[in-house]
Amino acid sequence: MTIALVTGATQGLGLALAEGLAQRLRPTDTVYLTGRDAERVAAAVRRVPGNGAEVRGELLDVADPDAAAKLAAQLEERHGGVDVVFGNAVMRVGPGDDPPAFIDTYTEVNNFGTTRLLRAFAPLLNDNGRLIVVASSLGTLRQLAPVLHRRFTEPSSLDEVDEQIARWRDEVKDGRAKAGAWPGFANIPSKIGQVAAVRVLARERRETDLARGILVAAVCPGMINTPTSALWWDVSTAPTPAQAATALLDLALDPLNPRHHGELVRHGEVVPFS
Repeated sequence: MTIALVTGATQGLGLALAEGLAQRLRPTDTVYLTGRDAERVAAAVRRVPGNGAEVRGELLDVADPDAAAKLAAQLEERHGGVDVVFGNAVMRVGPGDDPPAFIDTYTEVNNFGTTRLLRAFAPLLNDNGRLIVVASSLGTLRQLAPVLHRRFTEPSSLDEVDEQIARWRDEVKDGRAKAGAWPGFANIPSKIGQVAAVRVLARERRETDLARGILVAAVCPGMINTPTSALWWDVSTAPTPAQAATALLDLALDPLNPRHHGELVRHGEVVPFS
């Protein structure tokens, strides 16, 4: 039996991942479709076609400091472990939003939500398990001023990555980020923080993970045609969420490629961090 979980799964790419897992897995398997609103979770579960794995809705607000650990404990009690986890929950913002006004919630969801998920579910991974964080090719150091690189290359634990994200958050709030070297697009430092967190965790676990066939990685789905992306870019010719999900599902369900462990992967290829 395969146990899978997708966060931020009530729409867009997250829903496409849950649907794709349900289609590719067996009727004896279970896919947990999660989100922070009970009605939207229930509606999303109803949208998933049948004849595949069982799809179960669960509440998971990754901004809640205790939610990921609580759900992980529940799944451990029910199943003993998990096989596939996609961390996809994000707070989306538009070009007109003011970073100092949204940065607290933004980092709670996108960054601290990611590290909470990694802490909670990495210990539950079964042999040949997959723990994949949906990030972006923006999450590389070439998008960042060199003076800031050490903030994301020196951390050796998830706590230290969190400290750097909190430091950036505070600099955004008090105006130092705008006056300094940080990019104005908050998605860049946030995605770099996500990839850095994956790299730190994977480095700690690498020898044991590879021996057990486990993959811990970040993934870039590329540009996707969604209403949120359309606020920033022309996505009229971009893939649909279902199309973009294909490469991510392949990464999760195909045999392990050791080169992918701890890396940012796009369409099966490693995107260098530096």
